[in-house]
Parts: sequence; C-alpha cells; structure tokens
Amino acid sequence: MLYIISTIIIIAIVLLILSFFMQDKFKQLEDQFEQFSISSLQETYQLKKKIQVLEEELLMDDLSVEQSIRPTTNSSTQMIERVKELYQQGHDTAYIAAQVNVNEYDVVSIINNVK
Repeated sequence: MLYIISTIIIIAIVLLILSFFMQDKFKQLEDQFEQFSISSLQETYQLKKKIQVLEEELLMDDLSVEQSIRPTTNSSTQMIERVKELYQQGHDTAYIAAQVNVNEYDVVSIINNVK
C-alpha cells in the first residue's frame, strides 16, 4: 500500500513539473486573437483614411463643377432657366443639351443643382 501511494505522489509531482514546461494552448489562441484584432484595426484605420481622401477629392470636384456652372452673366441665367423649363416639360438630357448648346454633363449638373 505504501508503494502505491508513493508511486501516485511521484507521478503527480512529475506531471506538475511537466505542466510548467508544456505550451499553453489558450495563450497561443489569445495571442492569435490579439494579432487578428490589431491587424483588423489597422485595416479599418487605413480604409477610413482612404475614404476621407476620396471624400475630399469628391468635394473638390463638386466645388469645381459648381463654380463652372455658377451663373456669372445674364445669358447663363437665361440658359439655366431654359434648362429647367425643358426639364420640367419632360425632355431628356440629350435633347436639352442640343437645344441649349451645352454638353449633356452640364445639363445633368444643372438639373441636379436645381433639385
């Protein structure tokens, strides 16, 4: 009986010592999760940065289009009024552009500003 108890105690001590040297699976999973979290945060930050740059570029384009469309003379005011009138009558942008002698993109921009 003494041999059995001493054998069990020795085995317990050996297993306890081995447990300190074995790799911790949960620690590895925790490290992987932490790395994943950090990389996803970095990607999110980079995407937000790219979106901000794109928004600034779009804002600059909108301002330049608005300045190019902004009426500066009486004739351009008349042209805008004519575009609004033709649009309200239900004509398509190609027809309006041909009638007013401007390109279709400008007609679309004028119509969008009017809305």
